Amino acid sequence: MLFETARARGVSLSEFIRSSAMSNAAASTPAASADGPLPGYPHTSAVRGAEGLRELRPRAGRSAYRALYRRVGEVFVVAAVGPEAQSDPRGFDRAVRRAQERLAKVEEG
Repeated sequence: MLFETARARGVSLSEFIRSSAMSNAAASTPAASADGPLPGYPHTSAVRGAEGLRELRPRAGRSAYRALYRRVGEVFVVAAVGPEAQSDPRGFDRAVRRAQERLAKVEEG
């Protein structure tokens, strides 16, 4: 989905990501230290029905995209980026499934 959006805008995927709301959200969200708390709502939220999976909510939830992530050891792993759940429930569910599959592979080793 991001690749299609980048192509439609006539930029490379890496340029799109760097200039996207995800990049802005990561830069403006209060950083979590290894022993400190995670940023709270409205910047992040637990994903309902997906244990341990969280969503980064760019622009305090006003963005159409969500980055789905989990902490694995000392690292936060962004496993998928998908649409906001209310605007595209099926797309969000697909992104959650992809994130869970990818995280399972990461956690296996």
